[in-house]
Amino acid sequence: MLIMHWLFYGTGMIVLVYAGMGVALYLLQSRIAHQPNTSGRALIATPAHLGLRYETVSLRTEDGVKLHGWYIPAPQPRGFLLFCHGNAGNISHRLHSLRLFHLLGLSTFIFDYRGYGLSEGSPSDIGLHYDARAALRYLLEERRTPPERLFIFGRSLGGAIAARLTAERAAAALILDSAFTSAMDLAAELYPWLPTRWLTRLRYDTLAALRRIRVPVLILHSRDDELIAVDHGRRLYHAAHEPKVYVELRGSHGLAHIKDATRYIQALDGFVDEVLERAHFERAP
Repeated sequence: MLIMHWLFYGTGMIVLVYAGMGVALYLLQSRIAHQPNTSGRALIATPAHLGLRYETVSLRTEDGVKLHGWYIPAPQPRGFLLFCHGNAGNISHRLHSLRLFHLLGLSTFIFDYRGYGLSEGSPSDIGLHYDARAALRYLLEERRTPPERLFIFGRSLGGAIAARLTAERAAAALILDSAFTSAMDLAAELYPWLPTRWLTRLRYDTLAALRRIRVPVLILHSRDDELIAVDHGRRLYHAAHEPKVYVELRGSHGLAHIKDATRYIQALDGFVDEVLERAHFERAP
């Protein structure tokens, strides 16, 4: 009798713990996906620390949130790039990439999502999409950026945001760096013991957005990525429409552009050239 009592008690505790983990994932998934305070919200540096000229930009989203960003102009730019960064830290943690884009002759606009860095508000999936739309509107309307020379770039979480944005508005091309297929797919891999497909509320679906995109796509992913497995990059490539390019790198998540810098830079440089040449040919009389 005592054994049965402890058996029922132990089973009940396991069920409670399991249910508690599910409830926690359901309620806290936005905090898990959005981590603006990983390294603190303060800016640790600016492009000036790399000798880059830049402008501080303030803009408002369609729901009234004030965002902060930087515009880094390239001398006689060959193209323009909108940078949607990953889920952790802020724009000041992306200086290495800003220097790289500058060396490639791209004028770059990087912004912090709501709740990140010096931007107001609190992050949410729909909120971050509003933020990206405001950033694109700034480039197209205030900067008069020609859309046929505008590249939308997204790294990690920013890949889902960049893909959805590209599916909505005109741009020259989309670049995805270490992106996942969907928040639901990633959650299922990170928490395989939970019914994540029922619990996931976040609507980050890069795969679905890619199927609606008809501009050139470059997909960069590391085979060593320990957070977002390389299979995500391969599946995104197969889902994308032509013209498309897939480049497999080496290095951990978020650092492949440093670890495998030569291959990374060559891939970006060649893709930008190809897209701009195609655009020039299509505009020719």
